[in-house]
Amino acid sequence: MGSGMARRLAQGGHDVAGYSRSSGAGQPLIEAGGRVAASVADACADRDVVITMLVDDAAVLGVALASGGVRDALPRGAIHLAMGTYGVSAILALTAEHERSGQCLVAAPVLGRPDLAAAGELGIVVAGREGAVQACEPLLALMGRHVFRAGVTPVSATAIKLANNHVLGCAIVAMAEAFSLAGKYGVPRQILYEVMTEGLFGATAYKVYGKTMAENAYDTVGSPVTVGLKDANLILAAADLAGVPMPSLSVYRDRLMSAIAHGDGDLDQAVLAREQARMSGLE
Repeated sequence: MGSGMARRLAQGGHDVAGYSRSSGAGQPLIEAGGRVAASVADACADRDVVITMLVDDAAVLGVALASGGVRDALPRGAIHLAMGTYGVSAILALTAEHERSGQCLVAAPVLGRPDLAAAGELGIVVAGREGAVQACEPLLALMGRHVFRAGVTPVSATAIKLANNHVLGCAIVAMAEAFSLAGKYGVPRQILYEVMTEGLFGATAYKVYGKTMAENAYDTVGSPVTVGLKDANLILAAADLAGVPMPSLSVYRDRLMSAIAHGDGDLDQAVLAREQARMSGLE
């Protein structure tokens, strides 16, 4: 995801220095006109904005707050644009630490998969100080087709992203159950898929995940089960903190954990259809 976003920025004429712990990840950036930084500190040096796109809270907190990390290396007045899906507690901690260092956090979690990142077609939910968000707008415009303004508090963007992921998770579970119900009556998956997506459920989520379910193409991974479980745990933590009961979240989370127990953790989340089929006596 981050690689595609960095290439979009470099191709758009921005001076991009990228750092990744994955070997060989920088070559596409170089080909797009950017450069590979030698370290986090090198990537942050003399920058107005630094973007992090990391998999979880531990990763972003480590990169941002460790000695020589983003907080230490970013100039005063600069912006940390956090674009991954992180928990409420992590965003609150980053906001406070950057404030203490004279910097600014803008949270801008993305909606979409790696192919949309490469094409600049992501949805982006952004929140932070008005001036800081405005400074980031040219970057966001290159990476996303639709930018949603969520307010001046970074955690607001986080809450929206987690709530959106909750709805997506419940949609995946509902589709998995629907395929099993129809399958019990001998209905081919492709027919149910067409009925759903050409009728009431023509949204991208139903088309993408439903197609994967209909074709049993679970090894074509856009969002793996392990990432779904990470997000489900973040949603649960946010709900606990706010005192919000979310019973449907428990069903989604249990399905994810069951899929991991069956060895499907690295497959696409659409594999929950297989998990449901197991419980329904179809597999």
